[in-house]
Amino acid sequence: MLSILVTNPKGGSGKTTIATNLACAFAAAKQPTWLADVDRQRSSLNWLSRRPATAPAITGLDWVKNLGKPPDKEGVLVIDAPAAIRGKQTDALVVRADVVIVPVLPSAFDQETTSAFLKRLDDLKPIRKNKKSVAVLRNRVRRNSRAAARLDFFMIGTGRQDLDALPDRALYPELAAQGLGVFDLQTKPAVMQQQDWQALLRFIEGAA
Repeated sequence: MLSILVTNPKGGSGKTTIATNLACAFAAAKQPTWLADVDRQRSSLNWLSRRPATAPAITGLDWVKNLGKPPDKEGVLVIDAPAAIRGKQTDALVVRADVVIVPVLPSAFDQETTSAFLKRLDDLKPIRKNKKSVAVLRNRVRRNSRAAARLDFFMIGTGRQDLDALPDRALYPELAAQGLGVFDLQTKPAVMQQQDWQALLRFIEGAA
């Protein structure tokens, strides 16, 4: 079981969008896929409740009140962490993950919070000993903007691998309302946006 944690204590960084679309990518590749929701808002589970029966299957896990364990099966588990995640909860989720994805928006507030969170992660023993892979993912980026340039500079300071950036696209909320992600469709716009995820997917594959 490959376990992927999507986390950042800053609310609104796009954790659920990234978690649900990652789950779609693995399900579309015909891998058994689970999606664990740790957020009290249950956004990922609500998204799953809207998912059409004809879409590739994704099994939801409710970890809001009690953290479960990754299923003892072959496949992929994507964990959607809550905002304002606390120290002990961070530790417990990192233990359950093979890969940690930290999304960050092109905002000074997000970058400050993310920088502090990365330092917190680096102090954890499993990450300090390189037993877990950590990536920072630029999210909702408007290319060639000043904010995007500042975010590029921030990324250099993190010393993390460049996984490209996910542009700010109107298609994501439209699909989310239907319980879908970009990997569920083969339309030209969806296929083009699938390319934005390839660097992240290669990183995850390399960490498996």
